[in-house]
Amino acid sequence: MPPAHTGAPVIAGASASSFPTPAAEPLSPGGAGYRRMSLALFAAGLATFALLYSTQALLPAVSAGFRVTAGQASWTVSAATGALALCVLPLSALSERFGRTRLMTWSLAVAVAVGLLVPFAPDLNWLVALRAVQGAAIAGVPASAMAYLAEEVRPKALVGAIGLFVAGNSIGGMSGRLVTGWAAQWGGWRAGLAAVGVLALVCAVIFRLLLPKARFFSPASLNPRALGAAVSGHLRDPLMLRLYGIGALFMTVFGAVYTVIGYRLVEEFSLPQGVVGSVFLVYLVGTASSAAAGGLVARLGRRGALYLAVTTTAAGLLLSLSTSLAVVLAGLVLITAGFFAGHAVASSSVSRTAKTGRAQASALYQSAYYLGSSAGGTLGAVAFHSAGWPATVLLGLVAVLGVVSITLYGSRVAHLERRVPATVALR
Repeated sequence: MPPAHTGAPVIAGASASSFPTPAAEPLSPGGAGYRRMSLALFAAGLATFALLYSTQALLPAVSAGFRVTAGQASWTVSAATGALALCVLPLSALSERFGRTRLMTWSLAVAVAVGLLVPFAPDLNWLVALRAVQGAAIAGVPASAMAYLAEEVRPKALVGAIGLFVAGNSIGGMSGRLVTGWAAQWGGWRAGLAAVGVLALVCAVIFRLLLPKARFFSPASLNPRALGAAVSGHLRDPLMLRLYGIGALFMTVFGAVYTVIGYRLVEEFSLPQGVVGSVFLVYLVGTASSAAAGGLVARLGRRGALYLAVTTTAAGLLLSLSTSLAVVLAGLVLITAGFFAGHAVASSSVSRTAKTGRAQASALYQSAYYLGSSAGGTLGAVAFHSAGWPATVLLGLVAVLGVVSITLYGSRVAHLERRVPATVALR
């Protein structure tokens, strides 16, 4: 079979091996491939977060529609995030075999298809079941995306690239809540869910058209023993465990606050559903803070950036206790900025720290992260139902204290590790 034409001149008598093929270069900021990759993963992040939290802004309407409590309605969020947490690790193993781009494509396709069925759920049990299926499908995107970035992007640009993906998550969370809120005010909560399904479909098409082909992916066999070894290796790594704990605790705060805030805005401030959805415009602050995470790490170091993130989050929680709507919204701005900055720093640290089994390392982080979301959403709703907003804030402050404790412990370990080599050298 004759060789395919490449557009290069052919010299008689020369073999193909006479002309070495230039090695592929990792994607870097400024290049066309990097821009396409950024836009594609931005669209994927937007679609996944819009679908994953599509019912969150609608919880008061869902409660009224099915005549259930806040805790019962919160399962429409927790079922999706919990299923994602359980499925992200096995699906990351499939991405090692079949490729990051293929798994992300199929995951988005299934999640969007289920998203178009969700508005027709006849009762709460069906709605929760469909949301669980949707969360399981979405699980193929986050870990695969992180592994794709770690393989395809220059190491020095990795924090910025992951920050852009996380920024897409924040825009997705904002857009999904904004679209569902106003659509629900016009046509009920079912219309809101239908609108976000269409939005996710458009994003999925953009993702598939723009994403550059993976050039550094090497397929691996589906070896359960090797998978178990990779997972156990990450779970034995103290730094990885600290990063997983930080991600889970940050998401506990975020899940609790944003699962419950809609109820408070409706009950205490008497805001209509469309305006409640518009409150989630504060996610734009998260877009900026996650995209700026790389610069924060460069100036303050990883732990310094985490300290800034937890301080900002805690200040926001305390401000949200106010009875003034303006002050509450200011508190939400700070909570959102702190959360997204902390998440971008922790998730990029996982990708950079893992030398092998990157998909499994990212998957474990995503599992911890979404388990935190599921726990935060359910516990936050129960706390609010039992003792009001101050109980939800207390839950968030306990989680923030956990992040501070883990980060302080990491600083102490790093200090001791620096002293030990110096002591050995003196001997």
